[in-house]
Amino acid sequence: MATAQNTVNDRSGNTTSKKTYTTNCIGSNDHGSITLGHLHKPGDVIADVLIQASDGRHSIVLDKDGPRKGCTQITAPGRISIVSGDDKKEAEDTFVICAKNGNIDIIARNGKIRMQATDIEMVAVGEGGSKGNITMNASENIKMDGKKVLVNAKTFLKLASPGNVEMAANSGMKIYSSMIRQITDAVAVKDSKVGGKDFQSKESCK
Repeated sequence: MATAQNTVNDRSGNTTSKKTYTTNCIGSNDHGSITLGHLHKPGDVIADVLIQASDGRHSIVLDKDGPRKGCTQITAPGRISIVSGDDKKEAEDTFVICAKNGNIDIIARNGKIRMQATDIEMVAVGEGGSKGNITMNASENIKMDGKKVLVNAKTFLKLASPGNVEMAANSGMKIYSSMIRQITDAVAVKDSKVGGKDFQSKESCK
């Protein structure tokens, strides 16, 4: 059986490409290959480890340097499944994704993102108005459906729409406040005795 040999790996013709003199192909056949010191085609990154299947799109890469220093990339033309927790209890953490710095992006370019669990918790931790926020944006609809929908705003709550707002309660509705003030669009022509035109002007432009 042939033994793995160190080889020179470079991208000849590219004066700025990296070079490695210790590339070692541990094994290679029609099923795949394992290479230590793989030089990527552009010549800008050396991979400490490259595990590649017969389909080049199916691989695990541990990049060493260049613009992807310290990056690990797993690609598959099919599904990637991670299963854990068979021997753990419900309250234990059995699958953890932690980014010490930077963002975590979950993107489904042509599909849905689904989350299913006995409970789902979303917590944003941060100080100041620029952190500690949860933002939801939808190009069409945001729907919430449950036995109880509870909203508790400690300092401010606003419901606004440039179109219609409907509120309906089949059994009963309670509205409580130390002061209740109603303003119609009529103040746009003539302000009321207690004011309201400024509020109408502010909100009508939304």
